[in-house]
Amino acid sequence: MRWVATRNYYRLVAKARLRREESLTKMKTIMNQIKEMETYGTKIESVLLLTLHDLCHSLSNGDVSPSYVLHAYLEKALDATQKFNCITEFLPECLTQLAELQGMNKGILYGIPVSIKDNINYKGHDSTCGLGKFLNRPAGEDSVIVQVLKKQGAIPFVKTNVPQTLLRSQCVLLYNSLACSNPIYGQTINPHDTKRTSGGSSGGEAALIAAGGSILGIGTDLCGSIRFPAACCGICAFKPTANRLSKIGLSGGLPGQKTFESMAGPLAKDVESLAMCMKALLCEDMFHLDPTVPPVPFNNEIYANIKQMRIGYFESDGYWIPTPSMKRAIMETKQLLEEAGHTLVSFTPPKMYYAMNEIVFPGFFADKGLTLIETLSVEQLWKHHVAVMTYREEYIKAWGKHDIEVLLCPSVGPAFQTGRAGKLSASSSYTIIYNLLNFPAGVVPVTKVTKEDEEELMNYHGYKNDSWDKTFKKAVSGGVGLPLAVQCVALPWHDELCLCFMREVEKLVKKKKGTQQPLEKSNLSVQADAELLKEQTLL
Repeated sequence: MRWVATRNYYRLVAKARLRREESLTKMKTIMNQIKEMETYGTKIESVLLLTLHDLCHSLSNGDVSPSYVLHAYLEKALDATQKFNCITEFLPECLTQLAELQGMNKGILYGIPVSIKDNINYKGHDSTCGLGKFLNRPAGEDSVIVQVLKKQGAIPFVKTNVPQTLLRSQCVLLYNSLACSNPIYGQTINPHDTKRTSGGSSGGEAALIAAGGSILGIGTDLCGSIRFPAACCGICAFKPTANRLSKIGLSGGLPGQKTFESMAGPLAKDVESLAMCMKALLCEDMFHLDPTVPPVPFNNEIYANIKQMRIGYFESDGYWIPTPSMKRAIMETKQLLEEAGHTLVSFTPPKMYYAMNEIVFPGFFADKGLTLIETLSVEQLWKHHVAVMTYREEYIKAWGKHDIEVLLCPSVGPAFQTGRAGKLSASSSYTIIYNLLNFPAGVVPVTKVTKEDEEELMNYHGYKNDSWDKTFKKAVSGGVGLPLAVQCVALPWHDELCLCFMREVEKLVKKKKGTQQPLEKSNLSVQADAELLKEQTLL
């Protein structure tokens, strides 16, 4: 019986892989069909160089057509997945969506191709979560997020890879969330270094965007699953407050788990793109389709506000010793913020050992990895929920005691060597704590690993120089030139303030690098700037 079950499983996986190859072949065919439909003097590279803001402007003005933009990203996405294994499935319905754009009101994301994580439901397609048991179980309808994206004119065009979940114990699940590999679609690798992981669980999204195959992606974050891969791949990402966006139609490996708040959120190459996505999603359509989402539109006044902030910061959370490069990323960012006139206050996260060992890990392992077989008693579960609420109150009290508005903290990096993530679940303390607390948080790339960082890493011993510390050291070693990020955090429901803080960090880093404006701009970008100047003059 076991042999028969195993054989059937491998047949199922083989068919799924064949379907993906057929899907990618169809993707190439449709790309060529679009290419034959119309030709523009604008080069594809010029379209791909545009920021989301400039591309939206060009599409709205008719400087470039949605079909040509879709063609550009189909071609680039195919190239990216051949190199890094990002895509699990092409969504041919994007052609229907493209045709429906004609005559419709131009939403905020009109004509923008968007990639979505595998576990975000799209009608007629599987949300596998990397598991054989979810193959051949296509979604009956689009998730609310996909529906709203379409209403805003966006064109979902591919689904992206994730690590395997659910069939193994939560212990392995948490380990796998730091990488991006499953038995069906294989391993997604890092565009910056193919011997390293792209991070997980939104690793397919992060790799695709970093490789230029998507301008905007939607992932989900349970223990840093948006932020960690974004940091690994050198892009920006944002985890909103739980329930700020709809969760209807999001599949997951831990149904019923309430200790950690999983949340959908955007990934992109810059913070402005994240803010535009949030602005597009937080609309009447979202509130109508899911009445459980508070009807609070995006507050652009808070996001665009330019003021001096009181910012807390820490180099180490006291639970996992950061690498020299992680510390440097924090301290250099702190210095930039102080030079810009902000006030930086040292902050110590309260009782991290207690939080991780008594709340986080027991929360993941509350069912002893037997979700479908048995659970702990109601009494034990309720006590655990009380512990979560009590710790959240204690953290917020510490926040208020320091009178800070936002928090600057490390993001684990650089990207791990492949095969190492399976023994480094504890390093997720820097991200998972904000799922436990339900604080909005995002990552911004700020620097790269230097030779000096690598030399200092030679003296890294962690806390006890045990097998975990040694594995971590090996996992991050040899990372000269790889991207490093910092994490920006705010209190619950202060999502716009968090994005505002992220934008300030990004601006100061770009200013330091002398690249606040690109040295070379595409013709479309120049046109967009000219149109914007014209509008400002008229106003």
